[in-house]
Amino acid sequence: MAAALTDDWLLTAREFAGAMARLGPFEPAPHLAVAVSGGADSMALAVLADRWARDRGGRITAVTVDHALRDASRAEALATRRVLAGRGIDHALLTWRGDKPATGIQAGARAARYRLLEGWCRAAGVLHLLVAHHRGDQAETVAMRRAMDSGPDGLSGMAATAPRRHVRVLRPLLDVPPARLRPLLDREGVRWIDDPSNRDDRYARVRMRRTLTPAGIVRLSAAARRDGERRAARDADCAALLALHARLWPAGYGWLDAALFDAGPSALSLRALARMIACVGGCDYPPRRAPLLRAHGALAAARSATLGGCRLIARSDGVLVARELRAVAPPATLAPGAEMLWDGRFLLRLSRAAAPVTVGALGRDGWAEIRCASLDPRGTGIPETVIPTLPAIRNGDGRIIAPHLPGGRNAAETVSFSPVKMAFTPIQALFAAPFPVV
Repeated sequence: MAAALTDDWLLTAREFAGAMARLGPFEPAPHLAVAVSGGADSMALAVLADRWARDRGGRITAVTVDHALRDASRAEALATRRVLAGRGIDHALLTWRGDKPATGIQAGARAARYRLLEGWCRAAGVLHLLVAHHRGDQAETVAMRRAMDSGPDGLSGMAATAPRRHVRVLRPLLDVPPARLRPLLDREGVRWIDDPSNRDDRYARVRMRRTLTPAGIVRLSAAARRDGERRAARDADCAALLALHARLWPAGYGWLDAALFDAGPSALSLRALARMIACVGGCDYPPRRAPLLRAHGALAAARSATLGGCRLIARSDGVLVARELRAVAPPATLAPGAEMLWDGRFLLRLSRAAAPVTVGALGRDGWAEIRCASLDPRGTGIPETVIPTLPAIRNGDGRIIAPHLPGGRNAAETVSFSPVKMAFTPIQALFAAPFPVV
């Protein structure tokens, strides 16, 4: 045990600086957010990142999300704040409020955590969010994806840098064995909290963790790097193919040329189809391989299909990809001064001076209501099958405005909705930057 506490085994500030350099660039005197659960890994990251930022005239804010899933979680978060305050580290505490899912608790907590963290970063003007995933976490991720047969992209594991809408998520410890982190905390005299959920065998990740040996972790981590390099090449090839054979419109629908389906389901054409579906469907992830193969086969035979919340409409010269109306998100209220990513596709912002509005799909009834002789579908330039899926804004009087359809029955009311700014900003962009391997 004594050998594990020597400086040769501790992760050094110099090594950490090298890892951060590979994730750059950073602005002068950077302000970094560090996601801190209070566990050993994230506390070690906070210690290392704090030293790194101070050396560059910057600072960090440790951000803790209280998921409110355990009675002790609030007290643990406050204890973490006191430890960090003792080192002069600023701390922000966020809470996941509202109903919690009955199933898929870990996935739901993860989604809520990143939403809260990203929201805090945006409000604070912070560009970089550091998270403490390490080599063991990477190995677990790859092993779980292998078990689920998630396909070649899944085997590349987590990316060292992951751009989100308002922040870059950085994983500087991704190639660091976790055994090098706790000795650092021991030397620095920093206490941490052990989350009992990390030992709860009800969770698949915990069960997978117990099966991995140190040698297996090294092998899986190395395999993830190799697969990441191959994924980066596939991403670049797919982007080139889409540039030639795909189109995307601001109203949230797309087109794929028939050439993508003429030669059968190549890995590249499947990838292009998957990216278009994820983009138009507002999906977090592309569809899985088996249903994707079925959809590709149908389209190659000039048969339409549905997948990933999209209608894939076969035409003689290609495929129209439109949102499926029944899969569209329900209406939601947009408050003054707030923004919303509606249906995973359209980003809306409402002026602080405006009254609340409701955002939802135009729908067939809404289309019938605003349609008039002067608004023929052919004149809009938008396929009629797409029109009911367009976002519509409803005020307190029930008036409907569809910003993509100027000249409708309520066109004179458009000026009253001018405080609403909207853009097609899907969760998954059509063109993905090559997978980062650092």
